[in-house]
Amino acid sequence: MAFSLSKLFGSKNSETTSQSGDTIEAIINDVENRPFGVSENNVLFAGLNELGGYFFFQTVIVGALNVKSKNGAQLYFVGDDFKLKLEADMPEFESENSDTKGRNVTKIDFQIEESDVKNLESATLRSIQIKVKKHDILFSKYVVIEATDEEE
Repeated sequence: MAFSLSKLFGSKNSETTSQSGDTIEAIINDVENRPFGVSENNVLFAGLNELGGYFFFQTVIVGALNVKSKNGAQLYFVGDDFKLKLEADMPEFESENSDTKGRNVTKIDFQIEESDVKNLESATLRSIQIKVKKHDILFSKYVVIEATDEEE
């Protein structure tokens, strides 16, 4: 899974910078990748990756989360008859500021077993939760609502 870093960090020519604070809609519009989950102040972008037989669930959290961790993070998935807890691949990571005021980008990779990959792909998720330091963020699964294009 590839993320466009320039889109994640925002561009200096971006017109979506909000004077009163960043919004979820602005983040979704600025980033060309499809969101995996949304919370009140953050958008979770995520995808599976495999390297040398090891599987990783890569996440990028864009929004208000600003954290520096030396003890890793946990990612929880809850769905219909499905629960999964993943541990961060690296204990140390740090949020980076973006060009958009009040917006941070936090990249965290989580280890995942191949059997859990298959279960996750077939699960109907209700929520995704990340716990890092004192932050406990609950994301709801992002659902795209297709709008019909009608000419006016």
